[in-house]
Amino acid sequence: QVQVVESGGGLVQTGGSLRLSCSVSGLTFDDYAMGWFRQAPGKEREGVSFISWSGRSTYYADSVKGRFTISRDNAKNTLYLQMNSLKPEDTGMYYCVAGLDLTTIQDLPSYWGQGTQVTVSS
Repeated sequence: QVQVVESGGGLVQTGGSLRLSCSVSGLTFDDYAMGWFRQAPGKEREGVSFISWSGRSTYYADSVKGRFTISRDNAKNTLYLQMNSLKPEDTGMYYCVAGLDLTTIQDLPSYWGQGTQVTVSS
């Protein structure tokens, strides 16, 4: 059974930082691209960042470029999202996803976590 478990969310002030983690079990981690989606109340879900199985290729939404960094540790089956210079518009539920490749994962992830809440106060 595949399990995708996010952690690291919380409440932070504008300009602060958080690091999200995503622990995965039940699949061969380095066979999968990984990534993060987010969704704020009343807004559409947004693909935030994605990383290839090797970590050599990454994608960032324009809204987070230069502030967020995605990384993975294949030895630990763990994905990370370092979020710096946080803004109130970064508030939302952040979901970790696994997918077949860097293109497919952005439209059709294979697995989803339950999400971790990030709230940025102004």
